[in-house]
Amino acid sequence: MDEGVKPGQTVIEKPGGTMGLVNDYVTLTKPPIIVLLVITAIGGMFLAAEGIPSLQTLALVSVGGAMGAGGANAINHFLDQDIDAIMSRTVQRPVASHRVQPMSALVFGIALNVGAFFVLTYWVNLLSASLTLAATLFYVLVYTGWLKRNTPQNIVIGGAAGAIPPMVGWAAVTGSVDLPALYLFSIVFFWTPPHFWALALMIQDDYQEAGVPMLPVVVGEERTAQNIFIYSLALVALTLLFGASDAVGLVYLASAAVLGAGFIYLAWKLKLDHSIGKAKHLYLYSLLYLSLLFAVMLADGVYRF
Repeated sequence: MDEGVKPGQTVIEKPGGTMGLVNDYVTLTKPPIIVLLVITAIGGMFLAAEGIPSLQTLALVSVGGAMGAGGANAINHFLDQDIDAIMSRTVQRPVASHRVQPMSALVFGIALNVGAFFVLTYWVNLLSASLTLAATLFYVLVYTGWLKRNTPQNIVIGGAAGAIPPMVGWAAVTGSVDLPALYLFSIVFFWTPPHFWALALMIQDDYQEAGVPMLPVVVGEERTAQNIFIYSLALVALTLLFGASDAVGLVYLASAAVLGAGFIYLAWKLKLDHSIGKAKHLYLYSLLYLSLLFAVMLADGVYRF
């Protein structure tokens, strides 16, 4: 049995050889997270351009952003290898299961971030490159290296890292960070706690065993559900307030209202019933919610009325 695998736990065999190694390095970057972050960056670009941005800039921001996010995630594997080996959700990760050497993951992550900074600086602008690098540094040093293991408010503060990509998209088009970009940052910032706390409710035993003070572990399920509901109300209010600005139109406002109603409804259901099932419903919907909200921004940028 591999080190770090619990007795009776199912071990998922990964493909060996070159393809297995390639798969492991791709896994280090956490592709689903990259996709979500790139969608928010693209949404910021369409709003800034008030239509379809330059396809070259769109491609470069997508590539550079994906490299920066993937590099940050690879470094996260290196820093969290000890707790990843304890938690059942993460025990099969490449570094935790010893399929990729820790230093190799670290070097890979740093190389991706150097590449991202070069791509964005040389072909887009220095501001977008600097914001991308800042997101990585905040994620790996402030959130992963400090907050995650020391405070139940870890994801509240640490969520700032994941809120930067739409600012990158805006800066790539305009060369500046304006009020709409700050709105986009705030939307993702307030989305992050209910999203991750719903996940934490689902796997709180893992976090407790690993000694990670996620909110359910520290204050219990009831207070966590209350916090999720409060943040959900703030999130939806913020998205509607943004809808009153000149940066977006009726397409966005109507969509934000409908999507937000669904978010609040599921958060309220979780507040009444703290079950894993209700937490899973909100967690999955939160992923769909953010993707659709920023996808709507693309449509709003093109069909503004």
